[in-house]
Amino acid sequence: MKLVQVLGPGCAKCQALAKNAEEAVKQLGIEAQIEKVADINMITSFGVMMTPALVIDGELKVQGKVASVEEIKRLLA
Repeated sequence: MKLVQVLGPGCAKCQALAKNAEEAVKQLGIEAQIEKVADINMITSFGVMMTPALVIDGELKVQGKVASVEEIKRLLA
């Protein structure tokens, strides 16, 4: 099972990224746990300077923008 973490304080862009991540997982039909991380200490532990950010299995993949569903699908594949 993949771990997909959406890092951010809960702003509109963070919510949009979370929604896109959920849709990407659904479209791919894979097992994944989607976790929203708002704790600033945890966010900075990934080296993130701009939110929203997307972490897949502990690896920072996107930061500072809302990745599209298609982009997230490519990152998950």
